[in-house]
Formats: sequence, structure tokens, C-alpha cells
Amino acid sequence: MPKVLAVIRREFVERVRSKWFWVSAILVPLFLAAVILLPAAFASSGGPKRIVVVDGTGSTFGQRVTEALRAGTTFQASRVTASPGVIDSLMREVGAKRLDGVLVLARDVVRTGAAEYRATNVSSLRDIGELRRVLGSVVTTARLERAGIDPAVMARAEQPITLATQKISGSATTGESSAQSFSLAYFMGIILYMVILMYGVNVKSSVLEEKTTRIVEVLVSSIRPFALLCGKVVGVGAVSLLQLAIWAVAGRVLFSQRAALAGRMGGLETDGGLFQVPHVSTATAAVFLAYFLGGFLLYSAMFAAVGAMSSSEQEAQQAQQPLVLVLVASFLSMFAELNDPSSTLAVVLSVVPFSSPIAMPVRWAAGDLPPVELAGSLVLLIAGIVGVTWVAARIYRVGILMTGKRPSLRELVRWVKAA
Repeated sequence: MPKVLAVIRREFVERVRSKWFWVSAILVPLFLAAVILLPAAFASSGGPKRIVVVDGTGSTFGQRVTEALRAGTTFQASRVTASPGVIDSLMREVGAKRLDGVLVLARDVVRTGAAEYRATNVSSLRDIGELRRVLGSVVTTARLERAGIDPAVMARAEQPITLATQKISGSATTGESSAQSFSLAYFMGIILYMVILMYGVNVKSSVLEEKTTRIVEVLVSSIRPFALLCGKVVGVGAVSLLQLAIWAVAGRVLFSQRAALAGRMGGLETDGGLFQVPHVSTATAAVFLAYFLGGFLLYSAMFAAVGAMSSSEQEAQQAQQPLVLVLVASFLSMFAELNDPSSTLAVVLSVVPFSSPIAMPVRWAAGDLPPVELAGSLVLLIAGIVGVTWVAARIYRVGILMTGKRPSLRELVRWVKAA
């Protein structure tokens, strides 16, 4: 036992002292902040665009469009009546940077719904969206008036429905909306996939490095290979838990300050939409932690076996492809589980040990699962860990001292039997 603890301490300290550990611990929260805040900051940057509405309708339509554009904050709009040469003159103004764009309204715009916007920048989704919104609203009003229908009556008839969503757990509502439930399941799936893969590959690289540098030959002279494998997996697992804790604290601080940050950036929307800040209950945190540890132990043992059976980084990358593909398939299936957590596919994936570390937490966050399903999935996951670790330890025991060509499947079976 003291030797195993020494290996755990070595693996933990060696990685925590690495500058790359702290770089990744800091960069992930910064990346999260950038993903949340930068798009809104860029979208709201810059002042209103100066445009001219060329009105060829011969009615009040052009004036109404201009007034609607002025009422917003996206455009500073003025109106001119269409005449020969006016568009060419305005185009020269745009080319000289004295104008940002020209909105051309033809005579039959109300009938056809077709207008034209000419500008040096037509890729701004905010600008184009605002133009379409204003034109659509004014065109609809004009068509209703032509048909003798009061637009105010139509607006009341088309008032949208506000659909409130509440997740039910057991027989009571949890206060969790559909967006919060989706966000929780989605981010849990992404974090589980990333961390299990990243630290599983770290275990493989550590085993391969010790093997290629012959350090392992010194280590196994004083400690059993199985104890060395266990110490290595637990040590790297402790590092991953520390990094998750750092990310969790940073994320908590970021989301707690999002309203203040949004206010400084000009009223960034923080509520509504597909993604919302979810409520993480104690039970959800426990499920996440249990399946993270289970998935890490399962895949780390397999990645350690990959490192032990390989003689170079290139061989290891080829040998690890099946493991990576299984993880990727589990991650991609997350979207089917979010759509229907009770489907046959979701149930099967949540009990198979190789996919349950991602599938079951996603199902737990997206739906309401009976305790018997959760317990059965955990039992099968533990059984899978024991079985995979037993096989991986036998491959590790032989492989760490073998060099040369990567073993075939038949040779691996012989290693398992011989060990």
C-alpha cells in the first residue's frame, strides 16, 4: 500500500506542477467567458449604420419604413424620392464612406415583398435581420389596410403564446425549465466526454513514456505491475478531479457575474434562449461525479493497456482509435437521449458500461429516471470496471516489458491467459 500511495503522489504532483495543467485550468474558463460574452460584444459593437431609403413606391410606405428604422438603434435612416441618377449618386456616397448603405424600395414592393439593400457590408446578421423585420412589419400592415382589415385587430389576434415549461420529478415540479434541463444535460455530456478522453489519453502517454524510456523496468523491480497501474490511474484521476473543481468554481463565478458583465456590454440578454444557467442539485452532482469516476476508471484502464502494448506514439494513436470512436459515438448519441430519454436506444446506452458514463448522466438531467434504472446501470458499470481492469492489468503486466511489433489480437489473448 505505501508503494501505491507513492505512485499516486508522484503522478499527482508531477502533473499539478506542470505549467500545462494550469494553462488548461485557466484557458477553459476564459474560453467559456469568450463564448458567452464575445459574440454579443461584437454584435453590439459600433454605432448605428447611416443609410438612405430610396422611395419609389409613390405612397407613404417609404416614409413609414424610414420612421420604423429610426425608431430602432441599428440604423440612422433618411428618405429620398426615387428619381433618375439618385441611386448612382448615393452609391458614390457609399463608396466614399459617407454612407453605409442604400435601401431601394420599388413601386410594387407591397405586392411582391421584394426590396434591395446595397452596402459595403451585407454580412451583418444584425443589420439584415433588422431590415427584414421592419420591412416585413410595414408590408404586412400595408397589405392589411389594402384588404380593409384593421392592423390593430390583427396584431391582437396574432399575440404569441407564452409556454412555460416545468420539469416533473416524481410527482412534483422541480422549477426547472426546458432550456435549463437541456443546458444541464448538454454541458454534462460535453464535460464528461472531454475530461474522460483527455485524462485517459494522459494515462496512455504516461505508460508509453515510462516504457520507451525504460523507467518502467526500474519501477517493476520494486513494485508489482498491478499496483503500479492502480497508482497511476488513481493519481491521474485525482488531477482530473482537481481540474474539474477549478473549472466548476470559475464557472460559478462567471455565471454569478453575468448580469453585471452584460450590463457593461450594453444589455446583453441573459435569460431565455436555448441555453440557460441550470440548477444543479445535490443528487445531480452525485450522479455526475459517480459516472465521471466510473468512466474515467474504465477508460483509463483501457488506455493504459494501449500504452503498454505500443512501442511508439504512432502505434498508440492507431491502437486507441477504437476507444476514441466508442467515446465519440456515446457523445453523439447524447442528442437522441435529449430528444427521448426513455427510448430503447437511450435505455440500452445507459446500461452498457462503455457508453453509460455519458448516456446515464444525460438521461438523468433530461428526464425523470426511476432509482432502479440508476442502480442497475451503476452495478453494470462497476462490473465492467472490474472486468476491464482485470484484462487491462494482465496486458499491462506483459506489455510494459515487451518491445517491437505491436501485438495482434491473438497475441493479446495469449498475454491475458499467460499473465
